Amino acid sequence: MKDYMFLFNLAVILLSTKVLGLLTRKIHMPQVVGALIAGVVLGPAVLNVVHETEFIDMVAEIGVIILMFCAGLETDMKELKRSGKSAFIIALIGVIVPLLGGFAVAYIFNKPGMIESDAASPIFLQNVFMGVILTATSVSITVETLKELGKLKTHSGNAILGAAIIDDVLGIIALTVISGMADSSVNLSVVLLKIVAFFVVALIGGYIFYRLFKKWSDRAQDGLRRHAIVAFAFCLLLSFVSEKFFGVADITGAYIAGVIISNTQKNQYLTARFDTLSYLFFSPVFFASIGLKVALPSMTINIVLFAVLFTVVAVLTKVVGCGLGAKLCGYKNYQVLRIGVGMISRGEVALIVASKGVQLGLLGSEFVGPVVIVVVITTIITPILLKPVFMRGPLQSIAPGEGFATNYEKVSKLHEIGLEETQDNK
Repeated sequence: MKDYMFLFNLAVILLSTKVLGLLTRKIHMPQVVGALIAGVVLGPAVLNVVHETEFIDMVAEIGVIILMFCAGLETDMKELKRSGKSAFIIALIGVIVPLLGGFAVAYIFNKPGMIESDAASPIFLQNVFMGVILTATSVSITVETLKELGKLKTHSGNAILGAAIIDDVLGIIALTVISGMADSSVNLSVVLLKIVAFFVVALIGGYIFYRLFKKWSDRAQDGLRRHAIVAFAFCLLLSFVSEKFFGVADITGAYIAGVIISNTQKNQYLTARFDTLSYLFFSPVFFASIGLKVALPSMTINIVLFAVLFTVVAVLTKVVGCGLGAKLCGYKNYQVLRIGVGMISRGEVALIVASKGVQLGLLGSEFVGPVVIVVVITTIITPILLKPVFMRGPLQSIAPGEGFATNYEKVSKLHEIGLEETQDNK
């Protein structure tokens, strides 16, 4: 007899993530915070009414893939090119410093007598992975905040956006490397070779798909739904190939698939459709599934101390690392502070990395709670800190036509509705 409990679990997850998401939005916080809190409340940490199941894990995995595919679709290649060398330097130092900081904190606590991890991988790799988690930066949260402040098109805003995009790419590469190293029988040189081979195959296969898809979509006058299906199938296939044949994380394949398709004229339509798919079902389940892994009552004093120190290091290493990179690139002090603060938020990217770590035995269950705490706190404080730091500096740093977009959410909503209605009529 079939167990239909999964229907109840999904209903509770969707309703609770939406309700708490709206509550956090009311206090001008991203809705992802509410989804995370919903998972924690529903899970063993509080009410214990929803439990992890294989079905929820599989839905959450698809949610991860769709999230990264959407991130690829929304990648602005022109903005990335404009940022150029300075954005790369900011991102690179902004990855190295948190990586070292996270490793150092994990090295102190992840040992017998302090916190004994139940992860299967060697302790050294676990510690490195803790650093990899801190390398992430949430593009969506930072961009949304800068839009609300009307500061996305400032010099500092452009630097943050370009560096955040590169930061995510470097984070994905770091995740791929550490994922391959989790298997002790795998040689690092072989892992790197497989990564290079994957990107070569993805580049060639992606170019062929891009040319065929672009030619087909340019000629088609209707059938937009077919374009969405083909695009999603390509995303899933590239995710499967990357994981199955090259040992590269499936989210890497999904991100690259999104970047490839982002250069077609159907990009806006596809982005709107996949955002709806993600928002409606898969993303809430993914974010809630992370919260379900948290068991706060089992947190010892050492775990609490680790969570506090890990959070402090997460904030400071991004501010110092990205700020140092900006300073080396000739930015002024007030711009350095803006860029450093703008890169604090970890958001969904850190959750995706942490989720992969749990699956690969690189992140023990004892450390999932502190990671979620880091994500929640950095997500909350970034919008709070961005407003005052962007108020500092000369007024001429504000580009013409910019200002505080107090009605941003309302305008964005109307734009989205208009966009979808326009596309549906095509």
